[in-house]
Amino acid sequence: MEANTRSTGRLPAAFLTPGSSSFMDFLAEHQPELLPGNRQLPPTQGVIEAPHGTTIVAVTFPGGVVLAGDRRATMGNVIAQRDIEKVFPADEYSAVGIAGTAGLAVEMVKLFQLELEHFEKVEGAQLSLEGKANRLSTMIRSNLGMAMQGLAVVPLFAGYDLDREKGRIFSYDVTGGRSEEHNFAATGSGSIFARGAMKKLFRDDLTEEQATTLVVQALYDAADDDSATGGPDVARRIYPIITVITEDGFRRLTEQEASELSRAVLQKRLEEPDGPKAALL
Repeated sequence: MEANTRSTGRLPAAFLTPGSSSFMDFLAEHQPELLPGNRQLPPTQGVIEAPHGTTIVAVTFPGGVVLAGDRRATMGNVIAQRDIEKVFPADEYSAVGIAGTAGLAVEMVKLFQLELEHFEKVEGAQLSLEGKANRLSTMIRSNLGMAMQGLAVVPLFAGYDLDREKGRIFSYDVTGGRSEEHNFAATGSGSIFARGAMKKLFRDDLTEEQATTLVVQALYDAADDDSATGGPDVARRIYPIITVITEDGFRRLTEQEASELSRAVLQKRLEEPDGPKAALL
């Protein structure tokens, strides 16, 4: 891959040799040092301080799934960034929300996006949602060495299953262990509080609008009890990233839509500071 091709205008032989439909396998064979998990870190004492992102939540509804995240990244007891993006499209029908070491997580998402695109171009078809979840599991497992040094990445993966015609959610641990979550899920430092809120508010017959309101409620509750989670910041106009995935594909709510949802939740909390007692809306 390092061959000089400027004079000939030809691609290196590695790009012209038939091989696996996995881009990670291609890198592992030709330039393994480019894979995040193969990097050699200098010896350190204690945990490496790096910006961490939290919190990610997801909820299913008839017709799809909503994946959302707050905007705060912390480094120890310091707010490292107030407007970080933690939710990304993986492809047309799936998305990834990142929690853990922010820099590594973003890099892993970009590699995952490339992995899915590479497979589709080589095979001429998309991976199933189950296959995408398995590919992400392999990538997380390859990062185990760095996770043991405190640089863990624990994403939440959600998408619309075209075969089953419904939204699905997958959670992971640092070893790459994958679990399918039913109805709702959360990861990150505020996940325990967000999960409690979703457990209280979830219904099987949620509309898309109610599902998006639910995730904002859950992120608000997480921020209320977890200092590493950032709630809606009206003064700075920083609102949660909210995405919806249905049979029509991936859609991210606009800043205006996120603002209106967040302000509606904040207004309701002025009336009921401890959260809604009964119905979601």
